[in-house]
Amino acid sequence: QVQLVESGGGPVQAGGSLRLSCAASGSIFRVNDMGWYRQAPGKQRELVADITNGDSTNYADSAKGRFTISRDNAKKTTLLQMNSLKPEDTAVYYCMMQVKTSIVRGGQYWGKGTLVTVSS
Repeated sequence: QVQLVESGGGPVQAGGSLRLSCAASGSIFRVNDMGWYRQAPGKQRELVADITNGDSTNYADSAKGRFTISRDNAKKTTLLQMNSLKPEDTAVYYCMMQVKTSIVRGGQYWGKGTLVTVSS
């Protein structure tokens, strides 16, 4: 079993910052890609940013220049630093990890989400 737990969400005023963190636990052989997704009310879940185990990063256009994703392989954690937040960033943010549970087994795992609410 693999569990992902996010933390760091909450209310913030426009222009402010939040840092989300996600930690994986359980039977983990290796973590490949890590990512952050978000889902706003009435909208589909969308990619915010992801990072490979080689530290290559990819950002949604809406996140470029404001958000930074990072990872700590030893701790099996990923962080999303969000600056200059806007009301349109309001959403539930989900952590995703591509986890190998053995050399031959693995899958995609998701956290339960953390709510970010940005007020104007």
